[in-house]
Formats: sequence, C-alpha cells, structure tokens
Amino acid sequence: MRVQSDTLVIGGGIAGLCFALKAAARGTVMLLTKDRLPESNTAYAQGGIASVWSPEDSFDAHVEDTLDAGAGLCHRDVVELVVREGPDRIRELIELGTSFSTRADQEDREYDLGREGGHSHRRILHASDATGREIVRALIAAVRREPRIQVMENHIAIDLVLDDSPQPACWGAYVLDRATDEVKTFVARASVLATGGAGKVYLYTSNPDIATGDGVAMACRAGATIANMEFFQFHPTCLYHPQAKSFLLTEALRGEGAILRLPDGTPFMKHYDPRAELSPRDIVSRAIDHEMKVHGYEYVYLDISHRDPGFVRRRFPTIDHRCLELGLDMTKQPLPVVPAAHYCCGGVVTDAFARTTIPRLYACGEVAMTGLHGANRLASNSLLEALIFADRAARDVAERLAADAQRPPEVPAWDPGGAVDSDESVVVTQNWDEIRRLMWNYVGIVRTNRRLSRARKRIRMLRHEIQEYYWNFFVTSDLVELRNIALVAELIIESAIARRESRGLHYNRDTPERDDAHGRRDTLLTRATLEAVRPE
Repeated sequence: MRVQSDTLVIGGGIAGLCFALKAAARGTVMLLTKDRLPESNTAYAQGGIASVWSPEDSFDAHVEDTLDAGAGLCHRDVVELVVREGPDRIRELIELGTSFSTRADQEDREYDLGREGGHSHRRILHASDATGREIVRALIAAVRREPRIQVMENHIAIDLVLDDSPQPACWGAYVLDRATDEVKTFVARASVLATGGAGKVYLYTSNPDIATGDGVAMACRAGATIANMEFFQFHPTCLYHPQAKSFLLTEALRGEGAILRLPDGTPFMKHYDPRAELSPRDIVSRAIDHEMKVHGYEYVYLDISHRDPGFVRRRFPTIDHRCLELGLDMTKQPLPVVPAAHYCCGGVVTDAFARTTIPRLYACGEVAMTGLHGANRLASNSLLEALIFADRAARDVAERLAADAQRPPEVPAWDPGGAVDSDESVVVTQNWDEIRRLMWNYVGIVRTNRRLSRARKRIRMLRHEIQEYYWNFFVTSDLVELRNIALVAELIIESAIARRESRGLHYNRDTPERDDAHGRRDTLLTRATLEAVRPE
C-alpha cells in the first residue's frame, strides 16, 4: 500500500503535533503515531515549560542558566534563539486552548510561575503537575479539527525511504501497521522525525514503553550525523514502589522546597553543591547514586511533608492522587525515590531550521540535537525547544514546497525477501532484557573505562545476532524496536568511549575532571564511523 502527502510527520508528541498544525496551512500532512494519541513522552512531562514571563526575569538570565547547565557545550546562538522566541510560541499554545495554572491569591489571576533546579528565577509555566498532558490535549483537539491532517495511529516506522542520488534525499518511510502487520510505503516531499526519546534503552526509566529511540536509529541507518549520545540525563527522583512503574516525581517538588534525605532523615545535598536540592539534575542524580552505593541503600527519600498540606495537594494533584493510590501520603511522609533514565540530550544533528544532514529530512523535539542542551539539559527547556523548532521547521518546509516543484521518485514497495514467520519470540525478549541491563550496569550514571569496554564488546555481539535474526523473519513491532535500541545503545557506548573527560551528564571515574582544552566539542557519529570502529 502506498500513501502520499506533502509532509510526513513521524511522532505525536508536542513537536510532531505543533509541526503538523503549522504545516497544514500549506499542504497535506500525514501524522503517524506508534501508539494511540495522546501516548508520547510529552504526555508524561509533569514540571512545565520554561520561558521568560515576568519583569523580574530576563532573556539574559535564562540564557546564562541554560549555558551553565550545559557545561560548556551549548551552542550560544541556538540558546539565544530559543530563549527569545519562547514567549511568542507559548502565547500560541495559550491561544490554542492550553490552560496553565494561575495564582489563586492574585485578583488578576497571573500565571503561577514555578522554579526548578538550575533556574535563577521563577519562569516555569505549568498546568499543576500535568503540564505535558494539558498541552497535548489542546494540540490534539486542534489537530482533530484540521481537515488537511490525517492521523494514523498504531503505525511504527521501520526505515526511511531514500533515493539513489549522489547525496540521497529522504522521500518518506516504510511503516508497519501494528493492527494488520502490513508494511506500507508512506511517500512525502518532506519528512519530519518527531519520535521522542530513548529511555527504554535503560533498565530503569521514567519514559513510556514507546521511547525506543526509533528516530535516531532510522536516521543513523540512513546516513545522518548523530551527536552527543553520551549525555543521557537521569532524572533524580522516580518513585520507588513495585506498583509505580516509570512514575516520575517532578523536579518542581524540589523547586517548592522538597528535601532529599537519607533513610535516617539526614539531608545530604549541601555536601555536594551549595545549591543543594536546586542543583542541576546531573549533580543531584550522582549524589543520590553515590549515597545509595556507599551505604547500600535501595533508595533515598524526597520529603515535602513540612509544607502546608493544602498547598502541596493543590500544586501537585496528580502526584498526590497516585501516591494515595499506593498507600503513600506525601503531606505526612517522605517518598522513596531512585534515579532513572529520563532525557537524551544528544540525537540527530540539525541546524536552526531543524534540517538534518539528509536533504528533505527534518528532526525536532527530543530526537534532535540542536545545540540547546549541551552536556546537560536545563529543567523544562525541552518542551520549549520542541515548540521553537517545530515552528521553524514548518516555515522552512513551506518555503521549500513552494519553491520546489520536484515530485517524489518511484518508490519500491517493501521487500520482505525470504523472511518467514518466527516462533522464537524468546530471542527478542532475551536480547531486549540483556541490552537494557548492560546499559544500566555499564553505561549508567557513573561509568569507567573497563565497564565501557565490556559494554562495547557485548553490544557488538548482540547487534550481530539481532541483524541475523531481523533479516530472516517478518518484521514485528517488537523486532523493530529491538533493532533500534541495539543501535542506540551502540551510539551511546561509542560516544561515551570517545569522550575522554567528565562533563555534564557524562561522568567517568577514570577521567573525573573536565578538560576544556580538548573536550569542548560535540561528539559526532555516523553509520560510517560506527562501521569503522567495529572489528572485522
């Protein structure tokens, strides 16, 4: 089956939805989602969206906070662009119907601006503690009203479609319909990767099950440049409870005064950084990891029970409700927490208009490496980044389609080759589990040269096994995702090995110091460079 549109969007989070809405003003849009809307990383974003919104704040302050968190690797021009365009993009969200929380104590009902780690001012617009869900709700409603956007749910992209020109261009993607197991060919004059993150490459993550790094893996296989995959952010505070899979406790809790404590009640963050609980996430995660390993704790505690119970319940209703379901009352007791893989600061390299190194292919949102985050993302900058680059990509695509009369080439249908049905799904399950465990144990919050070397040897063997298996059997959703997380794992490992220092989210115990003389550079990888470092 062949489906054609002006633009193909792969992903239904904030980046994909925003782009689709704006692109629909100039042409037809096909929007693919791996699950059903609104399932995406965006929907799980509790904290909020950062932007200069009060006279006490300034663009310069937001820029400097972002640069400081990024540990010397942010691209200043990109940071300034994102910060300065932020307020206008947020106003557009509000015009679409997004309802951010306001201050109940103000007659004019000003927005209630939160503060999170690394921010020098209150600048986080939020919808209680379910900001992402509220933004996605408003965007989906607008998308559903737009007749030129067709949404195809439960479709997972397998690979990008390239032509055979000297510099191959992207003309769409081969996509698996998860309901029918049919592989369809989606053809478009411009394609946008908005596939989100890759948290499922790690054993413990705050991400939903769909976050398997699909966009990064597809782009890498197609020859795009990938950067800074060693910088994987671990959120310091996921709830530690057997029934609380992937349940995040937003950084805004610490912004409102929550204290991290050892099991005996002792606060410990001031021993690691004078900003204590308001330190950037890499510092907080390593501090928790160190205390757990040194003392053998399974978790530490996050305590906001000293704040007024009414305030806590109003400010964090989603967290309060979930905790009460689990028998925990956050207004009366501290909550057990552990770090978990959260946000990938690396991704597909793009320019200021979300263009990748492959013609006609764009990337925005967590899948992209724009230069904003550097070595560590400042809290709540991610939704802002997605808004900015979705807008800029839509403008660039509109100009390209208006000026470019080239039509798509003949695209061959998906060729399954000699593939047959597999009755060995245990192979997929085994490899999936092994990759996630080796990444957690060897390429986690604290790394060493020896652990990285072990991880490299094992991932090469696993990728070889997976490739052999992949081409012998009909594709399934699980097999597509396994193939993707294996490649993403290898990209993270090779990037970590290449960085011979510690910086931001990458901490290597064998090279614990930051080396500005040699380390202030992005770590760039392509399919060709990966193949070059693999032994014959």
